[in-house]
Amino acid sequence: MQAEMLRLANDMASTHSFSFLLSSLAVVTLGHVLRSPSLHLRRETKSSLGYPKDSLLNFTELTAEYGYLSEEHKVLTDDGYILTMFRIVKARNCHRAKRSPPVLLMHGLLQSSDSWIDSGPDAGLAYLISDACYDLWLGNVRGNYYSREHVRLDPDKDPAYWKFYIEEIGIYDVPAMIDYVLEYTGFEKLNYIGFSQGTGTFLVMCSEKPGYCDKVKLVISLAPASRQMHTQSKIFRTVTQFFYRMEDTLSRAGLYEAFSKGGPGQEFAAFFCHLSSEAERLCEEVIYEFDHVNSLHFGSIASKTIRVLFGHFPAGTSVHNMARYGQSMNSGRFEKFDYGREQNLVLYGSEEPPQYNLSATTVPVMCIYGKNDGLVDTRDVEWLMAQLPNVLELVKVEDPQWSHLDFTYSQYTKNTVFPKINEYLLKFSYG
Repeated sequence: MQAEMLRLANDMASTHSFSFLLSSLAVVTLGHVLRSPSLHLRRETKSSLGYPKDSLLNFTELTAEYGYLSEEHKVLTDDGYILTMFRIVKARNCHRAKRSPPVLLMHGLLQSSDSWIDSGPDAGLAYLISDACYDLWLGNVRGNYYSREHVRLDPDKDPAYWKFYIEEIGIYDVPAMIDYVLEYTGFEKLNYIGFSQGTGTFLVMCSEKPGYCDKVKLVISLAPASRQMHTQSKIFRTVTQFFYRMEDTLSRAGLYEAFSKGGPGQEFAAFFCHLSSEAERLCEEVIYEFDHVNSLHFGSIASKTIRVLFGHFPAGTSVHNMARYGQSMNSGRFEKFDYGREQNLVLYGSEEPPQYNLSATTVPVMCIYGKNDGLVDTRDVEWLMAQLPNVLELVKVEDPQWSHLDFTYSQYTKNTVFPKINEYLLKFSYG
């Protein structure tokens, strides 16, 4: 079986049809049905097949590999979800007391805390922040493979587990993690860094949970996802709008989970992308087709990172959350889920879904974004920042080719975005 997979993958590597095939796989690799144990190879088997070691390690193992000591923490939300957080307690290059207050770093859609370390200690933002002696905590939202637990609901059996989108993440997950970090460390406030969805859910929290913005000194927003009216990625538009149109059909078929780690899409990509330089190049091509306005831009994400990240990505979310992103492609508003006029009237008291109150985000915000971002367009970023009452600075990365996933995976993070991040963390920190 493995020999046949190897032959097939090498045949595919010789053609440019792989981009289309992997994009198609992304649409159909959903749900529990596709979490078949027979498709999931053991770590030992993957190691024997030559998978990069870093792609097989979890967060604490991978950070330890490079001389960083991490802790795992479990956080319980008010609605019963059990989330996993990580704290880097010892950095390789920090030889002084930690700065305060703590920093909470939040990943984007379909990612996990691993996304901040996949590019290695010289580029991963988690390593860079820790080496600058900040007390760094990393969150994982419900539905990804680190936070796939609940006090009552079994994600493999109970559809109710998956009935969430950014609303629940913003109302329950982000506040629970903020409260946990503050209680554990004894501080009254923390600094927050959110990438893409990690900013969007923070905005939801400020809108729907009065007082929680007061627990944050500073928000550093990286390519923030709110409305996505101008998203230029054809693949992302197609995939998310497929979910939006087909959610009811998928639910009737028993499919509620999307892009899980261990599903055939993720397993195949992890297998294929390490086979050869040609296969690796095609995997890189898929990333740039998906992410860039100008898809001819190559080289920001190192070859090693390409092979490693597919061991951890995609990390999983709900079909309902993906459907909400499909909705956001068609709206000029940052709004709640649109269930249709009749159900909206029942749930919201209005035919249209209510908008999130962006003016409630009173915390100081600094934003960094990229010109070549095909997922979060510059026009939507600039629209969002115009709605917020306390924007300190809006920074467009000088590299005109800087795109969405460069924030987590680029080999150039240390010299492009980290200096500005560090500048603001220093302004809002002590020690």
